[in-house]
Amino acid sequence: MPSVVQRVTGREVSPVSQTVSTRHHHLTLNTDGRPHPVANTLAVLAACLAVVSAVSAWYPSTHMVGAWTGLVGLLTALWSQMVSATTAERWINVGAMIVSGVGLLFGLAHGGLY
Repeated sequence: MPSVVQRVTGREVSPVSQTVSTRHHHLTLNTDGRPHPVANTLAVLAACLAVVSAVSAWYPSTHMVGAWTGLVGLLTALWSQMVSATTAERWINVGAMIVSGVGLLFGLAHGGLY
């Protein structure tokens, strides 16, 4: 009998066909399997601030909200990038930095921080 064939419940089954993925495919920032609550919170916070800043960039009358959330979002994303542990967190941080920066620049162009 070849070594790659096993006898399981009266049938011959290849070990390759028995491979069952125990990995669940869902969105997670902990791609290394360990929890990173501070890094995850900072990344999500930076992304939320970036979205607020980007939405405010479309309306010149909300330049203060856009500029301040852009500035805080940019600083939060930079700090989050420094403490990030996984590639997924870094992707979110870089996107948040770009969007927050654009929101900050539009806020400054429409009237500034004050």
